Amino acid sequence: MADGPRELTVSVVSADRELWTGTARQVVARTTIGQIGILAGHEPVLGILASGEVRITTTDGSVVTARAEDGFLSVQADVVQIVAGEAELV
Repeated sequence: MADGPRELTVSVVSADRELWTGTARQVVARTTIGQIGILAGHEPVLGILASGEVRITTTDGSVVTARAEDGFLSVQADVVQIVAGEAELV
């Protein structure tokens, strides 16, 4: 077992640029089947984003919020990728 708490590596990108990349404790996003919360150790998942906010709680406890539309969320091996047709930090 690794020392210390596990973290997520997160990237949020829109069709034309990368908006945010870093490490996080939690990611919460809205998908077409409902809201999903991601913590380290989460099972692999691929979800279609619904219009709404993506909230990222960073490892220092601050919260990064992005508004995203038309894209997907991918989770695999503690790596979270959020790819949206349109996205902006709010």
